[in-house]
Amino acid sequence: MNEDHAGFQREQRQVAIGMAAAALVAIAAIAFALWRAAGGPAQPVAERLAVALKLDLLVIVWLLASIGNVARLRFFSPQDIAGSASTAPSDAVRGGNAILQNTLEQVVLAVTVHLALAAALPAPTPVLMTLVVLFGLGRLLFWRGYAGGAAGRAFGFALTFYPTAFALIAGIVLVLTGRAA
Repeated sequence: MNEDHAGFQREQRQVAIGMAAAALVAIAAIAFALWRAAGGPAQPVAERLAVALKLDLLVIVWLLASIGNVARLRFFSPQDIAGSASTAPSDAVRGGNAILQNTLEQVVLAVTVHLALAAALPAPTPVLMTLVVLFGLGRLLFWRGYAGGAAGRAFGFALTFYPTAFALIAGIVLVLTGRAA
């Protein structure tokens, strides 16, 4: 029992370290992007939203890749080829579905926040570019680290989630303080 608890606490520490490191990276990257965007010429709202939608195609690619991965795993598995309604999924498909579910959640949140931020910031392109790059890097690291357990995926998860959360908070602050574009 003590060994299990010690292992759990070790895993918790590793997760916390990964998440804290990702939060610091996200804060630094977003602060730099906001600094670059400050004082830039204001873009028309339609142009800002168009930029967000174009950049978010790169976010949506991760959803496509996750769906394609589950389809690939099913195609090559005698246990899974009939689909999820026919049988219990294999471990590989269960893992692929978990990544897909998390990616879907992250994509919905990120695209929504990116559009809101595009509407709220007068010159959002540097910030949006940074958010999209962090999202992609976070998804890559999450996907690659998934098999390593919670500690293996913590940095990637947090590098996907925290920038979106910080951008949402920044957008809310802009709106509430009357500084939104």
